Amino acid sequence: MKNLTQAEWSASISKENTVVLDVRTPNEWAEGIIENAVLINILEPESFMNEIEKLDKNKNYYVYCRSGARSGQACQVMNSIGIHEANNLNGGILEWTGETVLPN
Repeated sequence: MKNLTQAEWSASISKENTVVLDVRTPNEWAEGIIENAVLINILEPESFMNEIEKLDKNKNYYVYCRSGARSGQACQVMNSIGIHEANNLNGGILEWTGETVLPN
C-alpha cells in the first residue's frame, strides 16, 4: 500500500489500468465523488469482502474515503488478498481540492 499526496494521486489516476474506489457509505457517496469512482462500502464488511474479491488483481486501485483512515484499512485488506497496487489518498476527500461530481 502506498499513501499518496493529492498531487501524486492526481497524476496517477489518469493512467491506464486504474480504478478509483470510494469506500465511504452511500450517504457520504451521495454528497459527491471523485469522477469515475466505484462505491464499495467498507462499513459493510461482508459485502466489502465479496466485492473486493471480485476485483481484477492486475489493475491499479486508488482508494479514498472521508479522511483517509478507512481507505487505508481497505488498502491493507486488498493487499492481504493479493491486490498489490492499492493506493490510499492521504487526507481523503476532505482535503481533496480537485473536482468532484455527483454520482449517477
